[in-house]
Amino acid sequence: MRLQIGMLVLLILWAPLSHNSVASQPVPDSVLPDSLCAAQEKTVFSCTLKRSAKLVSLCASSDFAKERGYLQYRFGLPGKIELEFPGDRTGTQQKFHYSHYFRAQVDQTEISFTNAGFEYTVFDRYNGEEKPHVAEQGISVSAPGKPRETSQLCAGKAKADYSPLQDALPNDAP
Repeated sequence: MRLQIGMLVLLILWAPLSHNSVASQPVPDSVLPDSLCAAQEKTVFSCTLKRSAKLVSLCASSDFAKERGYLQYRFGLPGKIELEFPGDRTGTQQKFHYSHYFRAQVDQTEISFTNAGFEYTVFDRYNGEEKPHVAEQGISVSAPGKPRETSQLCAGKAKADYSPLQDALPNDAP
């Protein structure tokens, strides 16, 4: 009996996926690959995280500006978003802070927000003055009352276009 169950498990694991399988279904047009943004939205930032293989995306409406449109942070997998902030798409410009610092050999961008006391920061940092140079992108989260933050880095280079944020969000640049 044990051998039959083992063979059945092996058969299931090695059997090719049928055409009706979820894994063989094409990605719907409404979601961009490697992003949690819809096709009609602008992808401000998106990457797959190293440790969890989940996606972090900042998505903006196509009309996003200081006085209109929305910006949302999304975390999870396509079809299974675990966190979307803010839930309401009105007045999102006041819920995020943008910081960009640039000089020769240094380029740092951060988009931050607070949700339920937790502080989130999507970051994109390059420092060419360090040997070897440092280039990292990802998300950091600080819990309420805790001095230490937890960071997760992107598995590869993030898709990023921060131009919609420059005039639309409060800028906390140093």
